[in-house]
Amino acid sequence: MPAMQRSEFSLALNQVANERGVDISVVLDTVKNAILAAYKKDHPGIEIEEYSATLDKNSGEAKIFSKDKDVTPPGFGRIAAQTAKQVILQKIREKEKEAIISDFKIRIGTVANGMVLRFAGPNIIVDVGKTEAVMPVHEQIPNEKYHLNQRLTVYLLKIVEGFKGEELVVSRANNGLLAGLFKREVPEVAQGSVEIKDIAREPGSRSKIAVYSSQSGIDPVGSCVGQKGVRVQAIIAEFGGLEKIDIIQWQENIKDYIGQTLSPAKNVRVEINEDEKTAHVFVPPEELSLAIGKEGQNVRLASKLAGYRIEIEGEPTVAEAIANKEAKESEEKQAKGVSAKNEKKASKKPSIKKKAVKKIKKGE
Repeated sequence: MPAMQRSEFSLALNQVANERGVDISVVLDTVKNAILAAYKKDHPGIEIEEYSATLDKNSGEAKIFSKDKDVTPPGFGRIAAQTAKQVILQKIREKEKEAIISDFKIRIGTVANGMVLRFAGPNIIVDVGKTEAVMPVHEQIPNEKYHLNQRLTVYLLKIVEGFKGEELVVSRANNGLLAGLFKREVPEVAQGSVEIKDIAREPGSRSKIAVYSSQSGIDPVGSCVGQKGVRVQAIIAEFGGLEKIDIIQWQENIKDYIGQTLSPAKNVRVEINEDEKTAHVFVPPEELSLAIGKEGQNVRLASKLAGYRIEIEGEPTVAEAIANKEAKESEEKQAKGVSAKNEKKASKKPSIKKKAVKKIKKGE
């Protein structure tokens, strides 16, 4: 092998070790095994266990030995150099992938900007910067349309073992995406002065988020909504305007909290059964449709948020209450009147004994 090639080999090996963090001894051992595999390919039928390879890390010169006998074929240096180059490049790619996956392992549970690269059946492959991630169909928003080169904000969900090693899974349907967007858009949430307590979400349709602040002077709901709704509107825009977001204030008192979860319905009365984890809610007639929501969505999300089964009943109006009361009183009076009349008739009816006396007197 010419001196220039040997020098380049040494420089390349050291550069890989310094810049990529690949250990030189690991690379050399891998190259030796690859050289042996290349030798076996040219000499089928040999027992590879009886052969060994040496590789000079300074010159890059490779030799094959069989029981301490040099059996290096003529011109094998060129084959060894090509093999070494391939192995080094492979090691670089493996090391880079490991470093990228390690970096994303730290970032799991956060949001990232991505772009749709291609479609793999029902799954979507998303470019998230240094690597590609997969978004399975169950992590997609059902009514959201995706197209190539579309820019998306995604939630870094988890790392799983795939066909080609470890792969990153991202989501648009996870509650963590909504929490991450609020952290990005609302400084008070990012700083911790406003805390996200609960999230109930039906992706692509509607979400409810309960926020709380223990610091005086901070309005948690107002902070998340922003001036003229600019903050929450920015988050809604991330979903293409598909998802409505209700922001409510978390309450320690469960009755008050359940009343808040049924927003935008107001003036509700709540009765709690702690043993059965149910809440019986009485709502004014004009607020009943708001409390239930379209196809029961509002009460369903409120139930998820509060962790109670919520039963809603319309509260009677004042006129209805008066009418019900009068009707009840009328029924009671009527019942009392019938009872008194029956008693009077019974008192006027002669007894059998008196009838017998009358008959005797008449000579019957």
